[in-house]
Amino acid sequence: MAAHDITPTRSVLLDLKRRIKLSQSGHKILKMKRDGLIIEFFEVMEKARQMRAGVATDFEVAMKKITIARAIDGEVNVRSAAYALNKYPTVKLSSKSIMGMMVPKVEADSIHTDILNKGYGVLDTSAYVEEAAASFEKLLETLIRAAEVETTMKKLLDEIEKTKRRVNALEFKIIPDLKESERFVKFRLEEMERENTTRLKHIKKKGAATE
Repeated sequence: MAAHDITPTRSVLLDLKRRIKLSQSGHKILKMKRDGLIIEFFEVMEKARQMRAGVATDFEVAMKKITIARAIDGEVNVRSAAYALNKYPTVKLSSKSIMGMMVPKVEADSIHTDILNKGYGVLDTSAYVEEAAASFEKLLETLIRAAEVETTMKKLLDEIEKTKRRVNALEFKIIPDLKESERFVKFRLEEMERENTTRLKHIKKKGAATE
């Protein structure tokens, strides 16, 4: 709403002052939230960088282990050991709060399986298959942790952008418009008061002249 479209009254001026105060308070809170989210984002980004490096390392190790197992035990034995697994990992999704924003929390059960749940006996496979299985279990664990960190980083970035837009809207549009309206109403009220004072003086002067 343009400042000149506002009816210049005392109640309107008081309402504008109240809205300006609330907007300035909201602006301050949002700036603090934005700054806090940015700090949190850089911390999570560093975790994500480490997790990516961990995924790359664990993947390289797992591929080397499975290659060795295939070369020594044979492709058929390695596949048979993989298909014999009795218990599969389960992923649980929940959420946690970061500065009032909900981010995913990813947990998994049964990533590391004991010999009873592998579906095959120790004598059926070599140590190379066991090493390959352990390395892929470690890779899976790292991937699950990386998924949580990466998703959290993306949600933080989205929230930072949203908060920045709200801060900018308040700082460069809403608060300036409210202050402009306040100045207009003040000016019109002062102008009206001067007009009333002049009119009263004129009436008084005219009444004195008729006596």
